[in-house]
Amino acid sequence: MAEGGNDAELLKEKANKYFKEKDYENAIKYYTEALELNPSNAIYYSNRSLAYLRTECYGYALADATKALEVDKNYIKGYYRRATSNMALGKFKAALKDYETVVRVRPNDKDARMKYQECNKIVKQKAFERAIASDETKKSVVDSLDIENMTIEDDYTGPKLEDGKVTLKFMKEMMDWFKDQKKLHRKCAYQTEKITICGDTHGQYYDLLNIFKLNGLPSDTNPYLFNGDFVDRGSFSVEVILTLFGFKLLYPNNFHLLRGNHETDNMNQMYGFEGEVKAKYTAQMFQLFSEVFQWLPLAQCINNKVLVMHGGLFSEDGVTLEDLRKIDRNRQPPDSGPMCDLLWSDPQPQNGRSISKRGVSCQFGPDVTERFLEQNKLDFIVRSHEVKAEGYEVTHSGKCITVFSAPNYCDQMGNKGAYIHLRGSDLKPEFHQFTAVPHPNVKPMAYANTLMQLGMM
Repeated sequence: MAEGGNDAELLKEKANKYFKEKDYENAIKYYTEALELNPSNAIYYSNRSLAYLRTECYGYALADATKALEVDKNYIKGYYRRATSNMALGKFKAALKDYETVVRVRPNDKDARMKYQECNKIVKQKAFERAIASDETKKSVVDSLDIENMTIEDDYTGPKLEDGKVTLKFMKEMMDWFKDQKKLHRKCAYQTEKITICGDTHGQYYDLLNIFKLNGLPSDTNPYLFNGDFVDRGSFSVEVILTLFGFKLLYPNNFHLLRGNHETDNMNQMYGFEGEVKAKYTAQMFQLFSEVFQWLPLAQCINNKVLVMHGGLFSEDGVTLEDLRKIDRNRQPPDSGPMCDLLWSDPQPQNGRSISKRGVSCQFGPDVTERFLEQNKLDFIVRSHEVKAEGYEVTHSGKCITVFSAPNYCDQMGNKGAYIHLRGSDLKPEFHQFTAVPHPNVKPMAYANTLMQLGMM
């Protein structure tokens, strides 16, 4: 037993080394091997939980933190880890309970008390919002805007709409304006209209500009589809989303945007977009973004051969394209069902389905993909939602493709970005990779909830 314990410690140290190098997959591998030798060590579970947090596997992180506390109920760091996991999943009351435990055990711990107070504030805010919510049909933010009477000040020298319309000249000027970290006038912001498929961009505006530099600006002859998660994490999300919305207005039939799991209120509150919009514009502006996000399509079928969605396939067999068309998407997503799966699920190498590593939806195997494609007479699916070292990954015998377009994600993952060309009658995918470009010295998560900034450390 002693020898096994020593071997486990060596594996833990090896895992720690990989963790410091931000190679979280290998860190998880060696923490797992250490746990196989010594499954009663709370520290190993806690360390692996943090590695899972860094890779956004919140469900696995929550399970490991819970296991650490089963092994040692007095292990305080386990309560921290579990609270962070629950915060990431939007389970604020559960997180608050763990922070209360930490504060009770360590009443002089300033960091713990700050996290408890921040979490308590969110829980009370949610309760207040529920209390004042009306059963009446919610009035749109648009109804309260008086855009016509908004005045553009004389000292504003930035891009302006031409007769209230988005033009290519306006879009080029706006992108350069954003590149210099300048703010578009609110009047313009409120009014802002082969296929290339791009994955998550996550507020990495300068990498978005690089995509357009490498692949050409959108046009009627150079169509694009951006597959969700435009915002959060990166601290230039406002610039990303206004640019994407501008091109949608300019080329409505050849520039397409699908909703991701981060085009939702819970995610925006935690991961930065809400805070960024309020810092750069107003709370009213965020409410308008929230409304627009709810109307974004959840999936797109290309030439009756390829289905594109942000997350993946479904927790149950038998879902048809007609079922997807019937989804009431104008809402915040539920915790289960086809809408949730389209935004949250992930592929797995083995057949069947399993519990999601994220704690939401499921993981689906190649047999699930095969049955879905056969039933709906499709060739393959394209999805995003996961960081990939090469920017893309082909799985399930070529029938499930992942594309991710945020290189060096959060300035720390070291991954490439990629986009896909689908061309010709067979829509054979062509993969194009690119690396991160420099951006102004504003760190990712700069506008995120304080607990998320601190809890991941």
